[in-house]
Amino acid sequence: MSARAIRRAAERKALKLARQAGIPIPANSAHLVVEHAEQQAEQFETAAQTFAASADCGFTEPSDARLAANRANSQHSTGPKTEEGKAKSSLNAIKTGLTGRTVLLPTDDAQAYQLHLNRTFRKYSPETDDETSLTQLIADAEWRLLRIHPLEEGIYAVGHRKHADLFPEEKDPIQREALIHTEIYLIYRKDFSNLGLQERRLHNQLKSDLAELKQLKKDRIDKHKADLKRAKELLKKAHELGIPFDPSLFGFVFSLEELEETINHENALAFAQGQTSTFTKDQFLTYMAQRASRFVCNDTSESERGA
Repeated sequence: MSARAIRRAAERKALKLARQAGIPIPANSAHLVVEHAEQQAEQFETAAQTFAASADCGFTEPSDARLAANRANSQHSTGPKTEEGKAKSSLNAIKTGLTGRTVLLPTDDAQAYQLHLNRTFRKYSPETDDETSLTQLIADAEWRLLRIHPLEEGIYAVGHRKHADLFPEEKDPIQREALIHTEIYLIYRKDFSNLGLQERRLHNQLKSDLAELKQLKKDRIDKHKADLKRAKELLKKAHELGIPFDPSLFGFVFSLEELEETINHENALAFAQGQTSTFTKDQFLTYMAQRASRFVCNDTSESERGA
């Protein structure tokens, strides 16, 4: 990001916070609150120039003495050696829990996460392995997004605790609070910027996963409908020829009983709506009685398992 972009971003944020607190800050004085941002931009440009200059000088092979010193120094930086140290080191990449493989932090409510997971799976009802994986990713992205606001509030809380004694000369408590709030933002602007980047990344990831899941479910449903239509045609032809029909021999994943149930349900629905149906009145009544009997049996079984 250029120096100008950094300065303007910090200036806009400072002006916004001041307006929210009711503090009039003229536009030509806003530069006073972005002094830190300008300094950071100058440091960034200096570092970039230094890097470019060093790149132009070419690469020089290190001497044997330098290589030996590097190898000796590396022996002092081999990472944690105790089990406790290794455990802490393994969690270094977690930090805010917005990136990495670990979704549930030690401070998270495991029961709340499980409830969130259950709601997400009920909402999207995945049926294949790919749909299940995407649903898990969606639930995890949503869980991480829920951390953004508390993390921002936490930064401000820490800042207020460390810098509560700033601007003692300001007698108006509202204006003093706004000044402290603005100073905290300038001090921790890198952290706020990182949170904003993670939030946009998570939103983009969530949007992409939702679109992919929607397409997978549509493709699965469309294929199921096409398979049912083709299987019904084959079953009808088998009845005309008086020969048995096995859906699995034609690559269908549903059984003959499931296929016949689908056909009977469609005929019953058409008959009830006064549309063309192969059902007579007696067949319709018989089918409805059979369905009612199955529902009663299922309810009884559920009650017995619950008991």
